[in-house]
Amino acid sequence: MPVYIGKRLLVAIPTLLIISIFVFSLQKLLPGDPILAMAGEERDPATIEFLREKYHLNDPIITQYLSWVGGILVGDFGVSLRTNQPVLELIGQKLPVTIQLAVMAMILAMLIGIPAGILAAVYKNRTLDYVANVVALSGLSIPNFWLGIMLILLVSVNLGWLPASGYESIFVDPVRSLKTMIMPAFVLSTALAAQLMRHTRSAMLGVLSSDYIRTARAKGLSPREVILSHTFRNALLPIITLSALLFGELLGGAVLTEQIFTIPGFGKLTVDAVFTRDYAVVQGIVMCTAIGFIVMNLIADILYVLLNPRLRATL
Repeated sequence: MPVYIGKRLLVAIPTLLIISIFVFSLQKLLPGDPILAMAGEERDPATIEFLREKYHLNDPIITQYLSWVGGILVGDFGVSLRTNQPVLELIGQKLPVTIQLAVMAMILAMLIGIPAGILAAVYKNRTLDYVANVVALSGLSIPNFWLGIMLILLVSVNLGWLPASGYESIFVDPVRSLKTMIMPAFVLSTALAAQLMRHTRSAMLGVLSSDYIRTARAKGLSPREVILSHTFRNALLPIITLSALLFGELLGGAVLTEQIFTIPGFGKLTVDAVFTRDYAVVQGIVMCTAIGFIVMNLIADILYVLLNPRLRATL
């Protein structure tokens, strides 16, 4: 297993290098100059020159890139051009918020999508299967921003059950934190649950047609044992892969959802950084998101091996 993990990490290194080149290069192609915005309305030439020297913007592009990558390797993602705070500190403030939202959305999506996919596969071409597919298609089709606004109007404004916006740390007030996060988590979970439902259904149908499932039924095993112990366990691999990718996507920040519910997470930080042309923050966010995707893929690969004896035998 350690050798397998080491090989996967070796693959991740060139991937991150390529991503860093794209992130840095494309950022430089964006229109606008953040230094002009920082210099104020008067835009004194001496001030502009001082800021360019301070942030090494007069250096050659390759020098700027190598300096940025070298800083990342030692945990220095640069300094925000807008707030003068270290980028890693800003990310550290916002990341726990997005992690909480992502975990809650993922839990809701799995609680809804996986059982629905199992039932749809077991009752294939029956009423329950059709209903599950219609609901899944609706979850994929309805825009998150529209669903979020409708929930705020119904649940918060008309019924007064939950707060419409805001955020409270789960470590400060767990009850209020759950109240403020349950609606945005549900909004994010709808599309995820739909994808999980469809993949679970497809994986289950593939396993249900296998010879060993017919053998298990012929031995007199109960339908519950056949479905949960034999079919679902062998259908887990594609579900794990999708779940890891979806969770990595959530860690990238749900921009629209966080904006609608005024949640101070990755999404809001990204929007603010883009509008203020805070290049260092945008680059740091994208790199952290890429690292999150790679970590989630590594976790999925490890779970593959742990759940599939045939893969363990090849290591």
